[in-house]
Amino acid sequence: MRLEGKEGSKNIDDRRGGRGGGGFSRGTKTAGGFGLGTLLIIIVVMLLGGDPSEYLGAANSGASAPAQTQTQSQGGIVENTPNAQIVSVTLRENEKIWGQIFPKEYGRNYAEPVLVLFEGEDRSACGYASAATGPFYCPADQQIYIDLSFADLLRKRFRAPGDFALAYVVSHEVGHHIQNQLGYSQQVSQARRRMREADANAMSVRLELQADYIAGVWAYYADRYSDLLSEGDIEEAIKAASAIGDDTIQKQSQGYVVPDSFTHGTSEQRVKYFYAGYQSGDASKKTLDYFFSAQEL
Repeated sequence: MRLEGKEGSKNIDDRRGGRGGGGFSRGTKTAGGFGLGTLLIIIVVMLLGGDPSEYLGAANSGASAPAQTQTQSQGGIVENTPNAQIVSVTLRENEKIWGQIFPKEYGRNYAEPVLVLFEGEDRSACGYASAATGPFYCPADQQIYIDLSFADLLRKRFRAPGDFALAYVVSHEVGHHIQNQLGYSQQVSQARRRMREADANAMSVRLELQADYIAGVWAYYADRYSDLLSEGDIEEAIKAASAIGDDTIQKQSQGYVVPDSFTHGTSEQRVKYFYAGYQSGDASKKTLDYFFSAQEL
């Protein structure tokens, strides 16, 4: 990625080291005490970029809901590290690109999400967040949460190094924010309540693969109009998409795959839909509908 001279986003809530409005000490009551089994599920869900709210809600059944955090942009990143710069520049490039696409394609302005940087642990309107759970988008407060140590996990655990691997993850989360604005997230949430588990999981896969497509559309414009991408960046994103497919993670964690339990798509599917977005750059509602409904599941 060509980061030198690139503007960072002002929609960053930097809570690292206890800064910002959402951090809490270890003595503060968190969103709940879920067991190891639930934690493992949440970790896999969030590592794949999913919405953890349903799992967190189930884990905290009977407990008081976590207080919603009043979050404000901190006007940029307080401590600029390489990973923080990648995240900030990526978010800003998404803001610029989707700020132009939304009025043209959808007849409305793009509502920019806030991205929360935290260290160790934090709370969202969807529940508890920790370094182990990875990046996620919370539709309840329309914010993206990320502990930058995830970049190390991406490189070491999933063998997906490179600046643009992290940029892909951030852009995938922005994709969930776009889905929330366009009503896809609500459609899936409503449908899942009426379905058996396997069918509900398939609906989640549709949402995740569409978010990969949206991330690819952003990469198309970032490559052609912002001079952001360097040689090999798309390959880094593809490697990351492949590394966090449901089948790959299940093979690594349990030695076998259970397709009915997939919630994010196979490695092949994730690569396919990201690359389709990157090749076409087509963000029309008709095309987004197609990539939501016409997937080979």
